[in-house]
Amino acid sequence: MSKTVGAEPVNSIYQWLPSAIDTRIRVVAWLSLVSEIVIVGTGGAVRLTGSGLGCPTWPNCVAGSLVPSQEMGLHGVIEFANRLMTGLIGIIAIAAVVLLWRMRKERKDLFVLAVILGGGVLAQALVGGVTVLTGLNPFIVGFHFTVSLIMVCLATVLVHRVYLAPGPRALVVPVGFAGLAYATSFVVALTVMMGVLTTASGPHSGDAAAGRTGFNAELLQHLHAWPGYATLVLTIVLLAASVRSKLPVRSFIVTLLLIELAQIAIGLLQANLGLPPVLVGLHMVLACVLAAAMTAVVLNLKAPAGVTADLPAAEHERMLG
Repeated sequence: MSKTVGAEPVNSIYQWLPSAIDTRIRVVAWLSLVSEIVIVGTGGAVRLTGSGLGCPTWPNCVAGSLVPSQEMGLHGVIEFANRLMTGLIGIIAIAAVVLLWRMRKERKDLFVLAVILGGGVLAQALVGGVTVLTGLNPFIVGFHFTVSLIMVCLATVLVHRVYLAPGPRALVVPVGFAGLAYATSFVVALTVMMGVLTTASGPHSGDAAAGRTGFNAELLQHLHAWPGYATLVLTIVLLAASVRSKLPVRSFIVTLLLIELAQIAIGLLQANLGLPPVLVGLHMVLACVLAAAMTAVVLNLKAPAGVTADLPAAEHERMLG
């Protein structure tokens, strides 16, 4: 009798878990994406306010205390708030895994993504700890940001797939167009990586005692700008081709173009105004939004195979050619 009674709450919880994609799963997927972008903003605030060592130890903030002491002042509060944000993202990741548990076989793609995102949160926390313990080594800080970008892209994939049926997918754009889109994504990645290296060589180290890469920051600004302009040109070509052929991906390319224009404007402003922290931080956040938008474009080059099967034969041949 006791086993039966004890099993009832467990069964009730299991029955409460969704057996198909519903609003709860979609909301958690969006929360995952938004929180992964927001934490880049809070991490940027840590560095741009010189609060990188506001919590000088890890996992505690200060020796013997998880929370900052009064002596750490505002810098301690800012750094600790960023650590709390990591905890929030971890909770969201756990929620995604739990909500997808009942569908872990039917929607293995979503479940695996949720698990990877959860593992990524733990990995990021560990990298953050190494960052603090190495005195904000600029290369580790850059790696920390790069992993955050990857997490944003994975969260974008999760959001995309919770709106799609499972199963094989096929191109809904011409092969040449798809190749150009993939090439554009490579140039976007190159632009962002050059931006990471440029920032790691600039004045915003996160703490007065933190080191820099030693590279010429002014030269790196130019090397960062060139692939950025190449990205803009490639995106304009993609937009023109998608509008001309009325491809379903064109709305995502418009979004990508607008983000790029904003990034270029902010980049030029910050370079000519002496790198004000607010603009640098906004540039960092928009880099993540750019990565998400480019990921969305690539993901929407394909659709469930049934969608392309419903197209007229002539249209399908045009897309493949």
